[in-house]
Amino acid sequence: MPDMRHVHGLESGVDIARLTVFREVAQRGSFTSAAAALRYTQSAVSRQIAALEQDVAAALFERESRGVRLTEEGRCLLAHAEAVLDRLSAARRDLAALREGGRGALRVGAFATAEAILVPRAIAAFGLAFPKVELTLVDGLSPTHVARLRAGELDLAVLSEPTVSTGRNSDVPRLRLHHLLDEPLLIALPATHRLAARRAVQLTELADEHWIAGSTTFEDTLVSACLRSGFRPAVRYVVQEWTAKLGLVAAGLGVTLVPGLAAGALRPDVVVRRVRAEEPMTRAVYAATADRRELPATTQRFLEFLTTGVAELRTELAALTGQQR
Repeated sequence: MPDMRHVHGLESGVDIARLTVFREVAQRGSFTSAAAALRYTQSAVSRQIAALEQDVAAALFERESRGVRLTEEGRCLLAHAEAVLDRLSAARRDLAALREGGRGALRVGAFATAEAILVPRAIAAFGLAFPKVELTLVDGLSPTHVARLRAGELDLAVLSEPTVSTGRNSDVPRLRLHHLLDEPLLIALPATHRLAARRAVQLTELADEHWIAGSTTFEDTLVSACLRSGFRPAVRYVVQEWTAKLGLVAAGLGVTLVPGLAAGALRPDVVVRRVRAEEPMTRAVYAATADRRELPATTQRFLEFLTTGVAELRTELAALTGQQR
């Protein structure tokens, strides 16, 4: 007999295996038929029913010449037994689905430009594959998501490095970092700009342009890359929202640097071009999870969709900026 656990809510000594045998006998009306269906001996079935009757202190069957028939107590117990066994089966299915990533909840955090294309595509594909997983998207800055991950408020977050570099982010202890890509920085120009036909642009060629930044202390923004190219940009407009920045660019009021993740979501009157530099300017992007031995199945599945999305974005970005693969 399998080693089954006891069920609370009936008598403390009632065993799941006994309930299973009881239900089978009740449905078939015969110890012999139940034994054949369960692949038990008839004597084993008889012992299980006798033990169950002792547990509940009631006779559950009336023995007849052609089989057995439920007593009033047996009919009462059968309704409860079926409810318990059905709930147990549902629990087993749900646990199996959790192990496979098919059920449960998933809390994902992301920074703004990752939410332009990469994360929404991953969410859409994940939702089609696992429609019973309740996925929540939390918008915010990377440092905020780091704190949420540490507090257990997120299962996964897409993070960017705080500065433009090709290094690895070491400021997130107790988290596991899954490197997604080194995101290139691109120059955003009006479609009518004198350099719009180029495949790549040297930043120094834009030294006399008006620039658009996301902060008055532009040293903390992407535009700070100009300093490493040897000039201090003339920041004419300071706006935080990307839609506003690109609106200013489209109107010919300035130029700005945009992260590669946002390039595919640009408006048609703005063009993006690669920045020609001795050292490619990139920003590392990671998926971060709690540092644990094994990721939950839902988290692992979503990470796989993110990785697939990155590969697709690389191809699109190469086409958008005129790069040759």
